[in-house]
Amino acid sequence: NAAISSVCAQLGKPSPRLVAVSKVQPNEKIEAAYSAGHRHFGENYVQELVGKAPELPGDICWHFIGMLQSNKAKMLVQGVPSLYMVESVHSIKTATALEKACANAEREEKLKVLVQVNTSDEDAKSGCEPKDAPPLAKHIVDACPHLTLSGLMTIGKFDDPNPEPYFAMLSEIRDQVAGTLGVDAASLELSMGMSGDYDKAISAGSTNVRVGS
Repeated sequence: NAAISSVCAQLGKPSPRLVAVSKVQPNEKIEAAYSAGHRHFGENYVQELVGKAPELPGDICWHFIGMLQSNKAKMLVQGVPSLYMVESVHSIKTATALEKACANAEREEKLKVLVQVNTSDEDAKSGCEPKDAPPLAKHIVDACPHLTLSGLMTIGKFDDPNPEPYFAMLSEIRDQVAGTLGVDAASLELSMGMSGDYDKAISAGSTNVRVGS
């Protein structure tokens, strides 16, 4: 938190939300961070999160940040009542599965979702193609009343020391999505930046960084 605040002060940027990536971390470590005041935690695996969540404080804001198979949507939504956001919606099929799961679970609040975009064109990486982001976003807004489209997410290319082109591309795609939806681009979040590149992500306008693992 202190490091991120320092970067924001130097850049004159507002502080993004910090999501502490807690995959494969024992509950004791999560509880220690919680006791220090942290509330947003990110998990990559459905079964791990479904196992952890009931054993930890109910007001934790869980972010699912891993590859989500549509057949796991029901398990995720039902097993994690305090699920705050799914950052990795990459297809209409996944969005529809989450919509159905939320409707069946009778969640009190809409589930926030981000469209994950594969900005680095890597076959091994999840995320929709850039051209598919606007229609996917429109599907979520038009056909998924139990979901709220909060913005977009991307991960820079793994072996590229310069993530800035991917962050810039996501910002451009946000403008396209905003145009398709007829909304202000600033109303859509940009989730980008991890432990090794969060400073560059903040400089590029990230509102949500995923740190740790």
